[in-house]
Amino acid sequence: MLLQPTSDQEFFRETTDRFLADKAPVDVLRGLRDDPAGFDDAYWRQGAELGWTSLLVDEARGGGSISDHGLVDLTLVAHEFGRHAAPGPLISNNVVASALSAAGAYADVVGELLAGTAIATWCMAEAPPNDGPGDVLLEIHQDGDDVVLDGVKRPVEAGAHADHLLVTGRTGNGLTQVLVSADAEGVSVEPMQSVDLTRRFAVVRFDGVRVTGDAVVGQVGKADEDVERQLQYALVLNTAETTGAMQAAFDMTVEWAFDRYSFGRPLASYQALKHRFADMKSWLEASHAISDEAATAVATGSPDAARLTSAAKAYIGTFGAELAQDCVQLHGGIGVTYEHDLHLYLRRVVVNRGTHGTPEQHRRRLAAIVAHEEELG
Repeated sequence: MLLQPTSDQEFFRETTDRFLADKAPVDVLRGLRDDPAGFDDAYWRQGAELGWTSLLVDEARGGGSISDHGLVDLTLVAHEFGRHAAPGPLISNNVVASALSAAGAYADVVGELLAGTAIATWCMAEAPPNDGPGDVLLEIHQDGDDVVLDGVKRPVEAGAHADHLLVTGRTGNGLTQVLVSADAEGVSVEPMQSVDLTRRFAVVRFDGVRVTGDAVVGQVGKADEDVERQLQYALVLNTAETTGAMQAAFDMTVEWAFDRYSFGRPLASYQALKHRFADMKSWLEASHAISDEAATAVATGSPDAARLTSAAKAYIGTFGAELAQDCVQLHGGIGVTYEHDLHLYLRRVVVNRGTHGTPEQHRRRLAAIVAHEEELG
């Protein structure tokens, strides 16, 4: 999270923090475990009123940011989502809103997303072995004035609850994006299981889904740069949220180590545990730093944006899981119980680790980026 936020940014973060503490405390999160959507619609509308859904949308289309960079502002919300293990499709909804805003398309849908009265999600990821970041097999082809979609997307966040689906598919050698209504003929949705108590995913199938040409967002076969930008947005928000969850787990464990006594001494006084905490603190601070650096790079259009977002995802995905598991171990037996709150953050970190590409996949992506840059000289 930003080391030196402006007063407006800090007020925005604190407002989100207080709202989540009031509307999404731990007992509410546990109660949502069996809820099909994983969040309450009224809660999401209230969040939209706070600005959660407008930061990546142009002012001319009803959006607006706190600073000069709405993405950086949105990382403050994402951080608090991680710190509270909060429910709601924050990342996917904002990615779609940004795509529609950038294309100047679907003003009515953008208005619904900004108001929180509709949910949109990005259908990008596909099943293994074609599940790497940027891998796309779903086919989109033109048929007269229409476009037809064939393929499967998984996992799709909030896929069973979304009203609108932004589908990324392949048209020849290029990518095409189409906005499809979730109830369109040929669309079928199958809920998936998730270890996160409030985050829901689904398999979404498109069997000959036919929509009119004006459903295309951007241009047919020319959406590669748009998709790359959307992926970078998703990665920045993913890593900011994971860092927030890491911070919550670490703070909880430090407090426990000082409160818990063994042989007349607090656990925090034992040298072996001090070394463990030092490792975790270094991972946490590095995660804050690289997450913020990636956010700034993407927000400013830096040529290093792709490299930094994959580096952040690889690092935080790896050490976020290490930190969360160490926190569980340092709590002892109570750390592996459902009754303790620690698993809420472990679950969020684990799910985020595999979303939008695993650390291993992003290391390969990073290596490919570096190799390409060297070829260009």
